[in-house]
Amino acid sequence: MNDALTVGQVAALADVSVRTLHHYDAVGLVVPGGRSPAGYRTYSSQDVERLYSVLTYRELGFPLTEIKEILDDPAADALEHLRRQRTLLDRRIAHLTAMANAVDTVIERKTMGTNLTPAEQREIWGDDWAGERYEDEARERWGTTDAWAQSTERTAAMSADDWRAIKADTEQLEADLAAAMLRGVEPGSDEADVLAERHRASIDRFYDCDHAMHVCVAGMYTADERFRAHYDGRAAGLAEWIVAVVGANARENGA
Repeated sequence: MNDALTVGQVAALADVSVRTLHHYDAVGLVVPGGRSPAGYRTYSSQDVERLYSVLTYRELGFPLTEIKEILDDPAADALEHLRRQRTLLDRRIAHLTAMANAVDTVIERKTMGTNLTPAEQREIWGDDWAGERYEDEARERWGTTDAWAQSTERTAAMSADDWRAIKADTEQLEADLAAAMLRGVEPGSDEADVLAERHRASIDRFYDCDHAMHVCVAGMYTADERFRAHYDGRAAGLAEWIVAVVGANARENGA
């Protein structure tokens, strides 16, 4: 491989956007170390190797600030990072495999017409289920609110087809949000406002979400590292961009 790649070549090679590479450069995460004869910054093999390490840690849910600390640790070399990533990936694969097996078991029982008791469901799903912990946390924080009551009532009435449609809609919405940000769509623009309303509607199907509530919900995307990691995992800076888009749309609607 050529040891002096342009930002466009690296973007195509790693399947990331040029905007993402510029962001990684600006925050000191992956800084191209060379210069072309024309003065353009270029990436070496070592720079590309670091980029792939960043992308792997991002896939595992690490925030950018923590990734930088990990990669800049003078006591750790590239081989140690690879071994650590492999261990973390093995754990994630094992967790997802266990979840897939649990889903297969439930499908088999449902096909046979068996109604699972709560105890049987607990046995199938096991203890290592992050969603369970998040639900407990959410119940503790919002369990007495009208929104929680509405969400509980509405989700109880949803079918498997409803949930599949919600998942597909959510995936498309997040992809469209990321694409808009990477194209430079400005908060407050007509396109951004349409996306903000789509985002608000995605929440409104669970509980009544006016523009003021929308701002509160979006605020969690930057206040809670789990939300930030999720959205920034799609595109660097997406969490903050969504907050800005939601805020601008709310102001235009008098909130």
